[in-house]
Amino acid sequence: MASTTRRPSNAAARRAALETRILSVIEELLRGGATYTELSVERIAQAAGISRSTFYLYFRDKVDVLLRVSGALKTRSYEIATAWRPCGPDGGVDGLARTYELIMRHYREHAALLAAIQEVAAYDPAVRDSWEAHQDGFVDHLVTVLEEEQRAGRTPAGIASEAAARVIVQGGGEVIARQVADSDGGDDSLVAHELAAGYWYGVYRRPEGAPAG
Repeated sequence: MASTTRRPSNAAARRAALETRILSVIEELLRGGATYTELSVERIAQAAGISRSTFYLYFRDKVDVLLRVSGALKTRSYEIATAWRPCGPDGGVDGLARTYELIMRHYREHAALLAAIQEVAAYDPAVRDSWEAHQDGFVDHLVTVLEEEQRAGRTPAGIASEAAARVIVQGGGEVIARQVADSDGGDDSLVAHELAAGYWYGVYRRPEGAPAG
């Protein structure tokens, strides 16, 4: 019996391309000064060159769009953050500063979307819960890192790892969000270094001038 070869469907590719276009249009509208609350599905669909019915084939509503956008932003920022390890090849305070700077650069590229997420999270539980779950992922990762450092004797055993991790994630997140919103990026490296130094010598308790390991 002759075997049949299945040709890959173009449906998935078309869907991905249309989703990308819709997300790109939303980002462009936000950069143009619109708030996310002001944007209607009709306006988004019109700017993307599609009908409302086509929009609803891909997204449940505007919140669904924002959840997908925030998911992509969070995935990349998590990849950047977890690539740094205290004793890794790019460890230490300088490596941590570079990590913060990369995260700022990533969010700055999508500043309008980040502002929209924060805007909607203030009144929509789904967006707020999604963003908080993202923060919890960062916290869990840092708890693991801090406890590894404690077992290795490089960070004091008396530090409450979960509380310290939340200080780093929530405090650092607030600084980064304000920096992206209020600065043109010219001082990102300075802010990133101060942020890194505060946590490296504070939470991780590394003495001044000591090597990463």
